[in-house]
Amino acid sequence: MPTEAILSTARQFLGVDPTVPITLEPIKRGASGRTIVRVKSPVHETFIGIHWTEEREDNEQFIPVGNFLRQAKLRVPEIIHERARYRVALVEDLGDVDLLSLKDRPFAERLPLYRSAFEQVDKLFYAKTPKDFHLMPPFDAALYRGEQEYFFEYLVEGFLGLDATALRKNPVFSETAEKLGTVARHLVHRDFQSQNLMIKDGRVWLIDFQGLRRGRQEYDLASLVFDPYMDHTADQREALLELWEDIADERPEPTLFRQCAAQRLMQALGAYGNIVINRGDDWYRPHIATAARLLGEVTAGTPLESPLAPVLAAIR
Repeated sequence: MPTEAILSTARQFLGVDPTVPITLEPIKRGASGRTIVRVKSPVHETFIGIHWTEEREDNEQFIPVGNFLRQAKLRVPEIIHERARYRVALVEDLGDVDLLSLKDRPFAERLPLYRSAFEQVDKLFYAKTPKDFHLMPPFDAALYRGEQEYFFEYLVEGFLGLDATALRKNPVFSETAEKLGTVARHLVHRDFQSQNLMIKDGRVWLIDFQGLRRGRQEYDLASLVFDPYMDHTADQREALLELWEDIADERPEPTLFRQCAAQRLMQALGAYGNIVINRGDDWYRPHIATAARLLGEVTAGTPLESPLAPVLAAIR
């Protein structure tokens, strides 16, 4: 059992016998085949226990990627103890406040946190991995195409009950994947959104970074600017791009940025459909409509608009 593995690892780390009470407090976060708990005991400050399954290949990357990012001076929780053999890691407790939990705060109040988040993306841009460091496969055309297939299977067919055959055969999707997949030089978080940005001491810390790989920096930027959980207005998105320009001295190229946003939103919609239908988690259901509306905005006037129109209409 995952909790038993975490508990035994916690006792090993703390060096205590079974008479010392240890409490495991569940933390619900995402749907990546992991069990995450807050570990409380009378002999140590709280920390987070994580157990992962083999459901996703990138889960195995959590420990090496976490250690690398910390060495690269990015703000990530410290891995204080690990038993990779049992798929367990104990990590620093960053608290319960993530960017999503601050959604109802005034946008101007949240802007410094977005600056903090973007500074981490900018720092990731310059981070250098050791030559023998293993990363997940890069964002190439096949991976982008895989994200599209995820969208076709779980959102179009699974959630909406539509036939996705025409979409799969439409060359505009494969052409988008080919164009985006021509460059994969920079490190990207891959799930750079409000739930994965923790707030501690007034600064943003990154979590759920196990999917780190090479790709387009614009994908991470689009993931946050067009985050369906936050549902930024057009003016807010413009403010975020101005903030990024202030940090990086340039804006993402508009067409490329919109393509990355469309790709990311299709991936998110596939994930939401999968979770709602196959895992019965209705928390994600309202975000389907939001992500669909955003997808309609970023594809308006592009070759993706026409083939996606029936899908987006069905969601509305």
